[in-house]
Amino acid sequence: MRVTNQMITNNMMSSINKNKNGLAVLDQQYSSGKKIQRPSEDPIVAVRALKLRTNLTELNQYYEKNIPDAKSWMDVTEGALDNINDILTLINTACVQGSSDPLSVDDRESIIKNLEQYKQQIYQEGNSNYAGRYVFTGYKTDTSLIFGEDTSNLEYTITENFSGNDIETISKVVDTYSVDDFPLSTGYSKSPTVQTSYRLRLSYDNLDDVGISNFSCKIKDTLGNDVAYNPTINKLKSTDENAYTPDDNEINYITDTGELILGKNVYNNLKNTTSFSLDYKKTNFKEGDLRPEHYFNCITHEKGATDDSTDKKYTKQDQDMQYEINFGQKLTVNTQGSDALQHDIGRDIDEILAAVQDVKATEDKIAEVDKMLADTNYANQTDKLNELKKQLETELTLKNDIMQNKFEKGITDSNESQDTLNVAIADLGSRYKRLELTESRLSDQQVEFEDLLSKNEDADMVDTYIKLSSAEVIYNASLSAAAKVVKNTLLDFL
Repeated sequence: MRVTNQMITNNMMSSINKNKNGLAVLDQQYSSGKKIQRPSEDPIVAVRALKLRTNLTELNQYYEKNIPDAKSWMDVTEGALDNINDILTLINTACVQGSSDPLSVDDRESIIKNLEQYKQQIYQEGNSNYAGRYVFTGYKTDTSLIFGEDTSNLEYTITENFSGNDIETISKVVDTYSVDDFPLSTGYSKSPTVQTSYRLRLSYDNLDDVGISNFSCKIKDTLGNDVAYNPTINKLKSTDENAYTPDDNEINYITDTGELILGKNVYNNLKNTTSFSLDYKKTNFKEGDLRPEHYFNCITHEKGATDDSTDKKYTKQDQDMQYEINFGQKLTVNTQGSDALQHDIGRDIDEILAAVQDVKATEDKIAEVDKMLADTNYANQTDKLNELKKQLETELTLKNDIMQNKFEKGITDSNESQDTLNVAIADLGSRYKRLELTESRLSDQQVEFEDLLSKNEDADMVDTYIKLSSAEVIYNASLSAAAKVVKNTLLDFL
């Protein structure tokens, strides 16, 4: 086969170009640090790189954004729960002091002031927020747990659920005398005594004067069948004479104190009932009151509205705020106020304050009688005043006993509130630990993914430099060889 100069030249140029392309590829790898510059160079490396980059981007979202945000939310929640726990401990300590020590007037005043402050602060802690979102209110992150100011433009119809275990026994001092009644022409024929009643305490006091709109309860008849039970409900004020002495088959609904006083037969029918409910209305809320929608099924109605277009219905349910913290893994970050903070702790404190005020009122009456005894204008009525004082001292003894019982109940109730709170704290702590374990695993995975991505994309600089040097030598050698061949012409052979 005849080999022409043109064929030699073409082969030479093809080889030079091939060596030059190889040199260019290695030069790009060395200068960019990457194995390929475009997907067509190695589709397998390109596809693997896309997958690894997608996974790493998602992982970075979880590790650098979602998890820190979740931890911040849970840190705020944990701080608030710890503060509430400390306040409950202080409430418990105050109740222990009130139930066991002989209290002076100054001691009682100090305890009252402390309890009032504790009550306000414990609900304020429930208003904690993270980045403008309330952490204890479920999905309603724009709604505070408590009312921030006195509110009277909304009417709430609240549905509250009970069981027979919620019925409690309360004591009231009756047959008491007032200094304003002195002197009594009939004499002091009765002596103060303690009256016991069965009570269901609603979660709010100062309720609207409209009565119970629905009492939903079923009891067992003599054949063991469930039948509807609808006792007569009387609407009264606490100042009414028979407020705490209902007929056996009736209930006295006391609107200003938010109490249901049960007759004996009503109590016997309800004490073993597992569930019953009732609806009542409340319009006037004070600053610091818990908002009903976070604890109960309720309906709000704008006061003055002529139709139900402004009505909003709230259903009490679990409202878990979940963050995606890993591939296909979600974690609940919030704790609902109703799961951590019992609604009746404020009512318990109010009852302690009321019992202390009752004792103070009787002490004031005794002090007034002492002034009358020292007044010469009553010199001829000393015997009757001493008799009145004796009656008031009996009343004071009974009210002191009730006050101490309220403090003792405060110990029990605060302990129960702490038990509920501790369960919520433990649940939060276990979720936080899971979050930390996931964060640690993602940190390791982030390093692993970055290493895999580097191995897939990045060129080995030492190996690339060696190849580049070798390719450069080969390229220069091909140029040198070509120069020797190309310079030969026809004249060189003549």
